[in-house]
Amino acid sequence: MVLEALINPFTVKKRPWEMFFAGGLYSFISAFISYVAFREAAGLLTVFLITLASLPVIYTTIKNEEELDLRYDEEWRILKEHTKVIIFILFLFLGTVVALMTLYVFLPESIVDKTFGIQKQAIINLNQNINDSLTGNVTRVDLFASIFINNVKVLFFCIIFSFLYGTGALFILTWNASVLAASAGNFIKMEIARGASFFGLPTISAYFHGVSLSFLRYMVHGLLEMAAYIIAGLAGGIISIAMIRKNLGEQRVMIDVIDLILISVGILFVAGLVEVYVTPILVS
Repeated sequence: MVLEALINPFTVKKRPWEMFFAGGLYSFISAFISYVAFREAAGLLTVFLITLASLPVIYTTIKNEEELDLRYDEEWRILKEHTKVIIFILFLFLGTVVALMTLYVFLPESIVDKTFGIQKQAIINLNQNINDSLTGNVTRVDLFASIFINNVKVLFFCIIFSFLYGTGALFILTWNASVLAASAGNFIKMEIARGASFFGLPTISAYFHGVSLSFLRYMVHGLLEMAAYIIAGLAGGIISIAMIRKNLGEQRVMIDVIDLILISVGILFVAGLVEVYVTPILVS
């Protein structure tokens, strides 16, 4: 009750940057409670508690967005309002990633293994699945197709979860944020170790070097992917609330939902291109 009262869902669209600090605060508190109280399941429980803290403001916002479909006749005005929501949820996502990544980098390895153990395993499984799907002479087109198909599956689940649970995609977004934080944190640790051992870089210099490369390697395409998932989750949430309110037959609602889904797929396509063709250039 205290955490959810920190953010006013009716003003957050005007000050989206507040969600960055909210995401960071939710993450630190959730990780601490999970490790102290439920150490063996800390990785998954951290995601659950972050989702639980974020739920009220996200639900209220999506409910308001469904009302906009009936208030405005012009689709461009509706999409403009949706953009404000997407931005503040992205700030929430960024705050979560930065906070969890900081914990991953600075906490002792024994605590990291407990807190991020399930995320580490998910990264291993994801890499294995991609490698298994790429056999023979692997081209960048094959890699792009594999990544895009995997991301579309996640997008589909965002829509389904939001449709069934209203804001169900929030759990998937938070889970992906934790996996991204673990990937980026692990990369930063490796860069610090490599810089210290091979180039004799001071610890602070090596740290910022690792952070910069980690941002380029994961966040450039990661932000696009998360934006696509947020848009898809928003579409699923609007469908869910419209069905409850018996507004699903309204043409404006369905046009808005279809537009959001098409936009999310388009962003995912661009994110895949960036990950395969642009990111390797940035980190080389």
